[in-house]
Amino acid sequence: MTTTPPPEPRYWLMKSEPQECSIDDALAAPDATVPWTGVRNYQARNFMRDGMQVGDGVLFYHSSCPEPGIAGLARVASATRPDPTQFDPESPYHDPKSSPDQPRWLLLDVQALRKTRLLSLAELRARPELAGLQVLQKGSRLSITPVDAADWKRVVDVLDAAAPA
Repeated sequence: MTTTPPPEPRYWLMKSEPQECSIDDALAAPDATVPWTGVRNYQARNFMRDGMQVGDGVLFYHSSCPEPGIAGLARVASATRPDPTQFDPESPYHDPKSSPDQPRWLLLDVQALRKTRLLSLAELRARPELAGLQVLQKGSRLSITPVDAADWKRVVDVLDAAAPA
């Protein structure tokens, strides 16, 4: 009997506005798990649908705030499912063209693993070894971007080097 090895983990940077869901909010949630709602970009949705799998690593990034940057580490905790906010007329993420029988938008659960020191956008830009991160590329505004394994390791090494003993 041949067994297929489990897929290699992938890594992602996921942006959240801290006034909506911060790393502290995620850590305080039951099982430190939050549904990642409100993705309204097809490319980001497709990353969730086609690329992300349970166990993948996540750089939890605070955006649209006074000091954006990586604020914690997390993991993908579920497969995708329809995002219910698209059907809620009271939600800022309501999409009147989406229907329950043909949803446009998906979510998945993200489990926060730990808060880190803030690795700010300015510090990310100042580190030449991190220049490959998509979040640093001109015009990159996606809320979800892939991170290659080498860049994941570099970011975690930077965060761990600054961690108190």
